[in-house]
Amino acid sequence: MRVFNITIFFCALVIIQACTPSPKNVRLTNDLLVIYPEYKDVTIPFNVAPLNFLIRNEGVDAVSVEVKGVSTCLQVNAKGNKAVFSQKDWTPFIAKERGHKLVIKVIARINGEWLQYRSFTWQVVADRLDAYVSYRLIEPGYEVWNKLQLRERCIENFDERVLADNSQTNGQCMNCHIHGKGNSSMFHIRGSKGGTLLNRHGKLRKLMLKTSQMNSAAVYGDFHPDGRYAVFSTNTIIPALHAQGNHRLEVYDTVSDLVIADFDRNKMIASPLLADSLTLETFPTFSADGKWVFYCSAPLVDLPSNINELRYSLCRVAFEAEQQKWGSRVDTLWNARLMQGSVCHPKASPDGRYLLFTVARCGTFPIWHRETDLQLLDLLTGKIDKLERVNSNRSETYHSWSSNSRWFAFASKRGDGQYGRVYFAYVDEMGQVHKPFVLPQKDPEMDDLNLKSYNIPDLSAMPMPFDSHDVKRVYDEVVAEKFK
Repeated sequence: MRVFNITIFFCALVIIQACTPSPKNVRLTNDLLVIYPEYKDVTIPFNVAPLNFLIRNEGVDAVSVEVKGVSTCLQVNAKGNKAVFSQKDWTPFIAKERGHKLVIKVIARINGEWLQYRSFTWQVVADRLDAYVSYRLIEPGYEVWNKLQLRERCIENFDERVLADNSQTNGQCMNCHIHGKGNSSMFHIRGSKGGTLLNRHGKLRKLMLKTSQMNSAAVYGDFHPDGRYAVFSTNTIIPALHAQGNHRLEVYDTVSDLVIADFDRNKMIASPLLADSLTLETFPTFSADGKWVFYCSAPLVDLPSNINELRYSLCRVAFEAEQQKWGSRVDTLWNARLMQGSVCHPKASPDGRYLLFTVARCGTFPIWHRETDLQLLDLLTGKIDKLERVNSNRSETYHSWSSNSRWFAFASKRGDGQYGRVYFAYVDEMGQVHKPFVLPQKDPEMDDLNLKSYNIPDLSAMPMPFDSHDVKRVYDEVVAEKFK
């Protein structure tokens, strides 16, 4: 019986090998190789999942791809137009090649002829990318929001799980999820049984982050490094359909202020300095040491008629955690009037060196602005990098840092202008930002078939200690804690 099984195995192996096409009489070509994802000459971490890709050149019915490293190489021969690497082979190969440049040779069969295209490279760096990224999956429109999920994906492989599903929370909107330092996170669920779900020290709490003195519940926010505090904006948000050219929607604030929540004492700490009703403040974030709050500020204009004049500057104000006290002076780091733009979503790198932010033509909701780009402020030198190697003028928004400050994730619609995807960019020791690459998929055709946007990507070194069942239980059974 054993001899019979071995015979069957080897016969099957011979059949598989016979069915797998191998290049013959290969001809070099100068034709442009078109692949998706566009993984040509990118910098990648040693702990990333296989960079599977497909060839978009017309007529491809078989491929042969060789990834050559210093010590060994990977080979893929397959029918069709997809190069899919074995996870079992990829993981040890890419780990062994950290610090090295890989050369990728692509041969494709078109109309019976094997063509070899110009090779490209992958630079493998030893700086780890945080192993997990979470995101909201949502239709890329403004009519549908009641079918969405928060998901967590392992970057080192293709494992994915649901953190929250609003089909389990009466279809309520779930938004603005935020990772903190370590394993902390939070996100808002709207509706009568909703609140802010805070994960801290592995425990889920439901909070009512609103007092009678606040114009709205907490919206955009960020954790203090010690996890006890978080800073939030309180916004009255208005969506309005556009009447200008090919713009579809504009979202703006009519009122917005900043507050700091103390999670130990269930207390809100307001700033008298920032309580001016003629000024809009939003998108606050703490500095890496927790001594500063960076935020966006704009003078109130007549809206929506003067939306093109609504431009936010990048500002900062001090915060003294021990005294629970806001500072008494505002510094402007990026002047919207002088720069003729509008800043959104500042995020400080964990090492305290950089501040990454989004710049749009105007307004405060850059996801609807195709011209939106990322910029990087060096807090040590004051120099601003416009990140020409990163930006594509296709709504580069919603970004977060890896815990070692060597990588950041961001959402971009560069593929087709409609659907957001998750990209990663490397920041080297000299502060140079490298060409980004999109989140790898097990099937490289996945992004073509997936009709939802990846929204608000957040990096985390560890998986979140809860899932959608925990969220449903807290939503259904726990009463939101009030703040004073």
